[in-house]
Amino acid sequence: VSTQSTWGMAPKNIFVLVEIASGYCLFKRKEGPELEQLMSETQEAFKEFGRLSAMVKLASFLPFTTADMAIQNIEAIDKGEVTEFLRDFLSQQFSGNEGKVKLGVGDVTLGQNIQKELGVTCEFNDSIHELTRWLRFHLAHYLPDHTEADLVQAQLGLSHGHSRRLLRMNVNRSDNMIIQAISLLDQIDKDINTFAMRVQEWYGWHFPEMKRLVKDNSQYCRLVLVIRSKSTLTEESLEEISGVVGNDDLAREIISMASISMGMDFVEADFVNIESFAQRVLRLSAYRSQLYGYLVDKMNAVAPNLAALMGEQIAGRLICQAGSLVNLAKYPASTVQILGAEKALFRALKEKSNTPKYGLIFHCSYIGRAAKEHKGKIARYVANKASLCSRIDFFMEKPNRVIGDVMSQQVENRMLSVVSGDIPPTNVEIMEGAMNAYRKSLKRQKRTKADVEEAVEEAVEEVAEKPKKKKKKSA
Repeated sequence: VSTQSTWGMAPKNIFVLVEIASGYCLFKRKEGPELEQLMSETQEAFKEFGRLSAMVKLASFLPFTTADMAIQNIEAIDKGEVTEFLRDFLSQQFSGNEGKVKLGVGDVTLGQNIQKELGVTCEFNDSIHELTRWLRFHLAHYLPDHTEADLVQAQLGLSHGHSRRLLRMNVNRSDNMIIQAISLLDQIDKDINTFAMRVQEWYGWHFPEMKRLVKDNSQYCRLVLVIRSKSTLTEESLEEISGVVGNDDLAREIISMASISMGMDFVEADFVNIESFAQRVLRLSAYRSQLYGYLVDKMNAVAPNLAALMGEQIAGRLICQAGSLVNLAKYPASTVQILGAEKALFRALKEKSNTPKYGLIFHCSYIGRAAKEHKGKIARYVANKASLCSRIDFFMEKPNRVIGDVMSQQVENRMLSVVSGDIPPTNVEIMEGAMNAYRKSLKRQKRTKADVEEAVEEAVEEVAEKPKKKKKKSA
């Protein structure tokens, strides 16, 4: 595709292609002053339609017949592809003169493909770009059957249709659910801790000793509902309190401390408000458990191998931090290793100090169990496996947890070899075993599906073969 302008040359057989929401417009250069000279004089040269129409005329207009056709052609133009609709249009206009015409296009890739498929010389430069802008500005004058309102309505319909198509085809749509779920999960954890601390502080004015005995937030809130007033605690309450804390000795100690507690007495209105707030905390904890189950199901459907290796929450945080699974799959292992520690990284680069060894992956169990001198080495190894798992989950058609489980065991073996000095199996051997296990799992799934279908067919045939009983005639 040529980037040198020929618009100042003889105007014969010089065209420009403009795609709009309604169809394709093909304009032809007319006799007149040179385009570059006119544009260099002033940017206001083409604000009047008369000056532009004296240089460029509409040679042909091919409208789209349906909305789907418009979306398909505009998407192809955006990718620089030549659709069959556009190919037929240009072939009909330049039939027999392909090597004698020059065509101005708005995209280099599109011009290359047109020149390759049709043999038409294409140009793309600043003059054509500017001319295309003014042609779009005056489209209503070139297309008398289309008013300004019609063109705006066509653009609006095309943009809405294209947006709906992108939402349906968005490969990250399940990633979005994971990102929202893990973000909400982290927010709920903070809220539960804040609200539980408020319950402990509030009820602590009545029974301050219980805060030292019961550390779990959920148990504390349930005990607030069970005990209510410490003055009513007796040996008869032992079974009920033991059912909450799960320990008879702890329950006896709570009853014993209630009898000598130094807390103040509450009135009925105080208990009502504390109970209401404690119930809200418990409901929030129950919803947190439900949300975690939803996150586990989504992770097993979207990124099962990454979840098997890192755990559902850490894997979800990695996807959330990267923005999507495809972004995480594009990251090298070194980026995955420090993902979530960007502030520390840039601070270290600014101060020329040591860069962080890990980010979000620090919370996975492997690094927590590794010795201090081996944490950096294990972090690099875990990040490498996490990067591989994210790519497998994104690019594999039917991912499952098999490869992630194998890599998890490989990390465990690596942790042992770092301490003992033994040589672990090579990656080639591990991946061959993982792929064999993956193929076997697919066969089991197919066999199970086939067995179900066969059982259903047998049941249908059995029902069909049974003779129908004739109804007895009434006397």
